[in-house]
Amino acid sequence: MSAFALLPQTAPFGDDARLSLDRVLSAASPVQRAWLAGFLAGIDAGQAPLPRVDAPTRAAEPLTILFASESGNAERLAQDVAKLARKGGFKPKVVDFADLDIADLPKHERLIVIAATWGEGEPPARAARAYADLMGESAPRLERTTFAVLALGDTAYAEFCGVGKAIDARLAELGAVRTVDRIDCDLDFEAPAAAWIKSTLDAFAPIQESSDNVVSIDFGSHASTEINRDPVAAEIIEHVNLNSSRSDKETVHLVLGFDGAVPAYEPGDSLELFPENAPILVDAVLAATGLHADDTLRRVLTRERDITTLSVKTLEIFAAETEHAEVRRLLDEGQARSWIEGRQLIDLVEAFPAALTGQQLTALTRPLPPRAYSIASSRKEVGNEAHLLIAAVRYDAHGRRRGGVASTFVADRLKTGAATRVRLKPNKHFRLPDPSTDIIMIGPGTGIAPFRAFVQERRAIGADGRSWLFFGDRRYTHDFLYQLEWQDALKDGSLTRLDLAFSRDTPQKVYVQHRIWEQRHALVDWLDNGAQLYVCGDAKAMAKDVRAALVATYADVKALSAEAAELAVVELERGRRYHQDVY
Repeated sequence: MSAFALLPQTAPFGDDARLSLDRVLSAASPVQRAWLAGFLAGIDAGQAPLPRVDAPTRAAEPLTILFASESGNAERLAQDVAKLARKGGFKPKVVDFADLDIADLPKHERLIVIAATWGEGEPPARAARAYADLMGESAPRLERTTFAVLALGDTAYAEFCGVGKAIDARLAELGAVRTVDRIDCDLDFEAPAAAWIKSTLDAFAPIQESSDNVVSIDFGSHASTEINRDPVAAEIIEHVNLNSSRSDKETVHLVLGFDGAVPAYEPGDSLELFPENAPILVDAVLAATGLHADDTLRRVLTRERDITTLSVKTLEIFAAETEHAEVRRLLDEGQARSWIEGRQLIDLVEAFPAALTGQQLTALTRPLPPRAYSIASSRKEVGNEAHLLIAAVRYDAHGRRRGGVASTFVADRLKTGAATRVRLKPNKHFRLPDPSTDIIMIGPGTGIAPFRAFVQERRAIGADGRSWLFFGDRRYTHDFLYQLEWQDALKDGSLTRLDLAFSRDTPQKVYVQHRIWEQRHALVDWLDNGAQLYVCGDAKAMAKDVRAALVATYADVKALSAEAAELAVVELERGRRYHQDVY
């Protein structure tokens, strides 16, 4: 064998080929060998583009990206950071707040936190435990940690980016060193977040060179395996109000069809629907600002801008543009937050008249975001369709009739045969378990949507795990959504149990949490035997009440203290057996 032979004689090559390979490999540098290894791996994976080798310019430094996400945006940004960090020579590790043990936090010496704020300043449900630990007295010191925080929020809420701000301050209190100033992002976060991520990774990059270099190999076609999140066109095939004519609610069962590729959704995922503003509201805003003749602006306000959300920031911009004394007084005297409560842009421009240019009016708005709705179907049963369940939101405030932007767009203006745009929003944290595993589903109102998909899926695959559904609404006669389907599911065995709570049918209101308590012994038995629990619906009250009922259930059935019962529920959460999709 040649003195520089690397390949054994048993290698599956002829003598001439083996000698040629030996000559190449023995003279190759480590970088060249790494490139060749990546190239061959790419061929085996069926990837045509050649891998790109980034020149090793610095040491591979550990970097932890910690995210707290409710809708999935923070998690997606965390993955974006990891990809860029890997190309930049870091060794990134993405950690979900739900999986974080606060005692281990000092091990993460380079830390980027991406945190969403939910509702009125609350952490995402999955992050609540670790967030409380971080804010608690037992949180460890972090003198060796450097960090940066990207906060996601919504200026429509008083505690804009409140969770990110609190984490940023808390890390500093614990001795960590802030490498980059925090950025607070509104719903249109994509561009500012991307710029912040780039500058933050540059700031974290080590100054010194090191021999412990990494080679970043990027296969060009790898991104093609990712889920396509581009908006797609959909046609309304069915549009049915599931409530009776005597109900005071309107819940639309919407069936979408697709000319092209159907979004590759799974049970538990959502579709983001791109709404349009009500024409009557657009016209009122244009009339109040003296711009009623601008048809181009009318189209922009209808399809692209949010003309309902009113925030303190909106008042600040309005005061700066118009120099309106009364608006300035509200701001200076700290009354702006209370004044905007329950009001919208139309109230501002009508209460404080001022002639605006189209540019000034547009500056008072932000991009019109899509609304996410849980998918109420399984492709295994409905084929190339997607079903949504949408409750029309209508209410009165400050003497004006108002409605939810997306829900009234669907209820009032999307009819059979119309077209709209939707985008897939995956939710890997709300997936069905193994078909043999029992599931408990708690979904009052439109929270029942994903569970219709769950039952359809498990029926189609012949799952042998049991399924238990808790559903509630106002009245049995008028508001029992998908009533016949659930009754059929009980008959064919795809649904094992069904417990109902109709709050207006009894003198004392009964909700799903009351049914949980009534069935507490059976519920704990299911959970003790491995069942997974799913909750979907209202986050402000229902989800909290259901969790409290579950804690009380454990305390009673197992004779536990309140603290031990709480820990039992925490163990379900940490074991990924307690899933929430709340809004």
